[in-house]
Amino acid sequence: MTDDSKPQGDPAVEAELAGVPDELLDHETDKLGEALDRLREDLEMAKQEVLYAKAETQNVRRRLEKDIADARAYAATGFARDILSVSDNLARALDAIPAELREDEKLKNLVAGLEATGRELDKVFGLHGISRIAAVGLPLDPNQHQAMLEVPHAEAAPGTVIQELQAGYMIKDRLLRPAMVAVAKKPD
Repeated sequence: MTDDSKPQGDPAVEAELAGVPDELLDHETDKLGEALDRLREDLEMAKQEVLYAKAETQNVRRRLEKDIADARAYAATGFARDILSVSDNLARALDAIPAELREDEKLKNLVAGLEATGRELDKVFGLHGISRIAAVGLPLDPNQHQAMLEVPHAEAAPGTVIQELQAGYMIKDRLLRPAMVAVAKKPD
């Protein structure tokens, strides 16, 4: 007694199921189908979670790589700030030497050595991405300049830097030290 509408499968399985009522088989088949649908949903959810986890891992990796690159690029920031005062003192010492002493044969080599030291210091700054901020003649930029005083000035536009009191520096694209400046204002 075979039903022609049923697919033919394994004869041993067909023999086992020969005595089972069709309603029970249909009910069990439905339960298996529901279980299979749940498993497919669970598999799809697991795939999505794996994709999200991979994306998050990649984002964390990128952030860490950026942090490492920043740490390498800006590791010397503290040291650079400290050495700027040495550079400032050297520049002040050179500026304090009067012209007549610069020509004195006894001091000529000393002055030349100090100037060479200043050039070498500037070269080392350049090698490490430390650059001086331009100030005099430019409009005040609060991201790079710190206005220390306002000076009445008839020729310069208000807000223009007219004097640099202390040089400012950048390390790569970050501010290392703002330039301390005097800014023009309208005369009274």
